[in-house]
Amino acid sequence: MPDETKSPSPPPPGDEQKPAADPIAAKPPVAAQTPAATAVPPKAAAPAKPAGPVPLPWDSPLVAKFKRQYGSGVCEASTYLGQNYLVVDASIITEVLTILRDQEQFDYCVDITAVHYPKREKQFDVLWILYSFARNERMRVKIQIADGDTVPSSFSLWPTADWLEREIYDMFGIRFDGHPNLKRILLPDGWKGFPLRKDYSIIQQDQEWVKINLGIESGQ
Repeated sequence: MPDETKSPSPPPPGDEQKPAADPIAAKPPVAAQTPAATAVPPKAAAPAKPAGPVPLPWDSPLVAKFKRQYGSGVCEASTYLGQNYLVVDASIITEVLTILRDQEQFDYCVDITAVHYPKREKQFDVLWILYSFARNERMRVKIQIADGDTVPSSFSLWPTADWLEREIYDMFGIRFDGHPNLKRILLPDGWKGFPLRKDYSIIQQDQEWVKINLGIESGQ
């Protein structure tokens, strides 16, 4: 008997079956879920910097006395953070200091120092800090001088001025007329330059002195 089982007919051209699509691969990519952007509030402006302390006029019988006696020779009388100070003309500094010691009982010279302002016509402030034991009071007296000007020594008023004036000479180059032994106190006598002037570099050295006296090249 003939085999009635028929083999399937091949599909017509173009009707070939295509493989079923991968259900996972067919899905469109899901965008990464990101949290909604949070609005950033504008940065608050920095608070205004508080004003610092400022000098205030200093009125006292002592100030009135000097103003009556020297007029415009008293350039300023102020108090700053509880500290009283006079700025006087350099020509009357010895008289003012003498009155403060002999008449106003400022018998202790706490310190004498200087400050350098290289852009100013009178580049240096010279400052005396005085104390009265009897009055339990401290005050400052200040003058301004140009580079090369000399200052009367206070050694005859307060012997403690000796080393204080030598230090100013050593560090700033300011000379004190009448000082009994004005020479350097921290640096060698032959050293060139004055380290506390603003135009003296912080690492500057007198390389010539170092080489001659120490026999080495300066490391700076």
